[in-house]
Amino acid sequence: MKLDPASLHPLLAFAAQLDLNQPDAARDALAAEFPLSSAPIQALREHMIEEMNAGRLVQNGKDPLRYSRVFKQSEETLNFSSDAVLMNGAGPKHRHPEGEIDLCFALEGDPKFDGNPEGWVVYGKGSVHIPTVTGGQMLILYLLPNGAFEFVKD
Repeated sequence: MKLDPASLHPLLAFAAQLDLNQPDAARDALAAEFPLSSAPIQALREHMIEEMNAGRLVQNGKDPLRYSRVFKQSEETLNFSSDAVLMNGAGPKHRHPEGEIDLCFALEGDPKFDGNPEGWVVYGKGSVHIPTVTGGQMLILYLLPNGAFEFVKD
């Protein structure tokens, strides 16, 4: 699996059917349909690491948060936008008006994303958080329904 919408179409089509008002059920469904240990997800992991090492992914920003846009929301992406983020600390506080789906890959140490180990993390509609990786470093693929994302000031 690669980072283009055509390669990610099975994942995007599945994600588009999830009820993000029930984030735990959505996470469990993703983990069942696209297990972290599966060949497609491991191929995606390797592709993302290759792109990162070649300087074509997460080339913006600086530690503890480097990022890049993977694709903008469009019909082809089933109205998801996607970002890739390399984290080993905290990012900016933000709100997910329509939810957020994250696929987290551990790169160094024993990292946790908001307390979650590598794998799928789902945030419900209207949720707010300060995304934080502790205990190491993670490479994260974010999927945002309708590209909806809002920074929040305290």
